[in-house]
Amino acid sequence: MNADQNDLITRIGPGTPCGQLMRHYWHPVALLDEFDPRLAQRPVKAVRVLGQDLVLFRDGDGRWGLLDRDCPHRGADLAFGRHEPEGLRCPFHGWKFATDGRCLETPAEGLGSTLCQRVRQRSYPVRLQSGVLFGWFGDEGSTPGELPHFDCFAAPASHSFAFKGLWHCNWLQAFEVGIDPSHASFLHRFLQDESLDAAYGRQFRGASAGTVDGERWPMTRVLREFHSPEIRHEALADGLVRLTTLRAINDALTHVRITNAVFPYTFVIPLSETITITQLHVPVDDTHTYWYSFFTSFDAPLDKEAMRSQRLQGVSLPDYVPFKSRDNQWGFDPEEQRTRTYLGMGEHDINVHDQWAVESMGAIQDRTREHLGTSDKVIMANRRLLLQAIETVRAGGTPPMVLDAEAAARLHGPDTIDCIAPAQGWQAHWAEAAAAKRAGAAWLQAAGPASAAPSASTAAEAAE
Repeated sequence: MNADQNDLITRIGPGTPCGQLMRHYWHPVALLDEFDPRLAQRPVKAVRVLGQDLVLFRDGDGRWGLLDRDCPHRGADLAFGRHEPEGLRCPFHGWKFATDGRCLETPAEGLGSTLCQRVRQRSYPVRLQSGVLFGWFGDEGSTPGELPHFDCFAAPASHSFAFKGLWHCNWLQAFEVGIDPSHASFLHRFLQDESLDAAYGRQFRGASAGTVDGERWPMTRVLREFHSPEIRHEALADGLVRLTTLRAINDALTHVRITNAVFPYTFVIPLSETITITQLHVPVDDTHTYWYSFFTSFDAPLDKEAMRSQRLQGVSLPDYVPFKSRDNQWGFDPEEQRTRTYLGMGEHDINVHDQWAVESMGAIQDRTREHLGTSDKVIMANRRLLLQAIETVRAGGTPPMVLDAEAAARLHGPDTIDCIAPAQGWQAHWAEAAAAKRAGAAWLQAAGPASAAPSASTAAEAAE
């Protein structure tokens, strides 16, 4: 990849080709948890997305507003505005704005002034989905697409939990770590296993579905002992790719891990036998990224307080900035690296492992210096898709995963699994295991047969 291509696929500010592409999608802008209860008295928050500075607020009637932060009068910062029942008032000269950007008052202009009728602040559509507020930044007058009917957006609040964190790097390298199946055997390698009873809510510490000689194997053992997987990928829809990672255990058994990549920056992976993670990588600007994770349970309600408590130990509020960073070497401990983990940066939060990998590359990775191998086939395929999508938008076309209501309703799942399967017939085995997981989710059954049915990917495998 040359330097011009690297710039093309990483720069997302207003007016850039990749930025134009990104503005076709809904983007997370805040957790609802950030407002309730922390900002309950003054529900106003400064946010930055796609290189734009914005203010997000909720008025007295519960309506959400997302506006450009610079007041259209003299450019003062509306994030410091006075919160009033009808909207947000700039403290500089008292101009007040509704959630839709209408100027309601210009009090310094005196009686009879009609100036406010001729002023409107740029506003952006907002939607609340599964505990996360999304914004849409397309051209004014254009219609936003729909979010796919994925499990993470369909699960009830009792079975869904969302969290986020800030990484000091470009969005693309943040996303690429999640569609790289081979890295987990190294970056997330634990030199010893622990009790499966302590695994709740922790990535790669639980067991895979299935047994080896009657013994349940923790994922830590699978990753450690079988580090050269076979990686397959195939498109299930335009912009939806299934990744199949196979680790042969012996002549009779293979470990199967099914994950998914969703254009432009989402991956869907298993956290455990019954919990799935859907993680989005939102460009703050060219050199900062928020990851947003949706945790979805197909079994019991989630212990959200336990999951929140685990993750809050690693970040500072209100901006969810990790305590570990380049400034303190991401907590690197050479003794831990020698005796307990492959990386040496903690045993409890593997987000730090990924954070080190993507931040240590530099704020924007220089891909001209890479030497890619066969294990990087998904990375290469995704970059080709990204370049093609940029050209599609440049030509006035519609990029992948920009969905109308009918197309969004057809996309369910997507299925994920970690399982130990027969070496012969593993395709049908994982499909049956994924279908059984869905069949056990009471909330999916309540949603109706379309949602409860195996996704298209599972059905296709089961038919082979």
